[in-house]
Amino acid sequence: MASALEDPALERYFKGHKAAITSVDFSPNGKQLATASWDTFLMLWNCKPQARAFRYVGHKDVVTSVQFSPLGNLLASASRDRTVRLWIPDKRGKSSEFKAHTAPVRSVDFSADGQFLATASEDKSIKVWNMYRQRFLYSLYRHTHWVRCAKFANFVDFNPNGTCIASAGSDHTVKIWDVRVNKLLQHYQVHSGGVNCVSFHPSGNYLLTASSDGTLKILDLLEGRLIYTLQGHTGPVFTVSFSKGGELFSSGGADAQVLLWRTNFDDLNCKDMIKRNLKRLHFDASPHLVDIYPRTPHPHEGKIETVEINPKLEVIDLQTSSPPVVDVLSFDSTTTNTTTVRSLADKSEEISGYFLNPSLLPSECSPTSLKTRTEDMSDLPSESQRSIPLAVTDALEHIMEQLNVLTQTVSILEQRLTLTEDKLKDCLENQQRLFNVIQQKS
Repeated sequence: MASALEDPALERYFKGHKAAITSVDFSPNGKQLATASWDTFLMLWNCKPQARAFRYVGHKDVVTSVQFSPLGNLLASASRDRTVRLWIPDKRGKSSEFKAHTAPVRSVDFSADGQFLATASEDKSIKVWNMYRQRFLYSLYRHTHWVRCAKFANFVDFNPNGTCIASAGSDHTVKIWDVRVNKLLQHYQVHSGGVNCVSFHPSGNYLLTASSDGTLKILDLLEGRLIYTLQGHTGPVFTVSFSKGGELFSSGGADAQVLLWRTNFDDLNCKDMIKRNLKRLHFDASPHLVDIYPRTPHPHEGKIETVEINPKLEVIDLQTSSPPVVDVLSFDSTTTNTTTVRSLADKSEEISGYFLNPSLLPSECSPTSLKTRTEDMSDLPSESQRSIPLAVTDALEHIMEQLNVLTQTVSILEQRLTLTEDKLKDCLENQQRLFNVIQQKS
């Protein structure tokens, strides 16, 4: 007898960031979760209960993207401070910094073999870096606007078989395309806000979406319908990610919460899978998006059988039960004395549970004074309480975009002025030479 389909459930709740979560990524072995935030920090969470979390301090502005290398021995992060950092994901959190772009960096992505890293930036370029030698390889310049995301063989997110792409739209839609014939396979209209992120289940049968409407949605791609709406966040959800095995997924958003969910629904009996794929031609092959029926473009609305899961009350109750957090103050290994790094890493244990950005402190500050000052700041409203509304963020991005255009215009004018000055200087020098020649002749 076939077992009943289990619903996804909230597994754990992580509290430690001070502002909106921008990116989440599981380690390849599924034992750790890395998160990035507007609060300028990376955090490394352990999926094992009661284990300490590590807060990595190094970036000087919003951290926009984080990703584990395929082997899990490195962590790459991108930031609005125009740098990319490579971290060793352990309790010391040693890092090296790349002065990567001339504008905020929006995404990082490792190649499948871990040898290369692609970075995308608001300077309209994509850069590729060699990880073995940790050096720049080449740039790709063809975009006429900010590059928000760059992935190896990816546009937004490939299905596991590499045959289809899922795109998240600000028009509230999710679209799935067959890249071999450039054809739209499915078109979902299930969110009431912009879709910010998508993640394929490793089986390729399900798609997880995150939206500014505050919800996560799970789409059954073989049946072509919405099966779950998940609530739990108290604001826009910016990022989602399945673990490598698909048994877990995580989400993060504007409320500074990181939620860890147990998938459950992918535990299907073999008979169930065959029953759900009767229209398929080859039962031996694993299901993939080519087997979706119908294959023509078609919108999907929410149906009555959609299950809604809302653990919001449970999450609010868990506000006080955060895992202990250890601050790791990391410095660029190329500019800082090794002995200093070691001593600071050791002292970071003394200020466990507290945070202060080292780039904002005078050098004479001791760990004791740091502790006192952070205790004094504990009564101040948290960053999440003062987080900027999404509409304001969009408006600021538009203003920044216009300022970028103005900056470039001024830069061009400066170059022209320099050229004019150089030409004028040449003219004056030539005039002086002519004058000298005339004087000699006379």
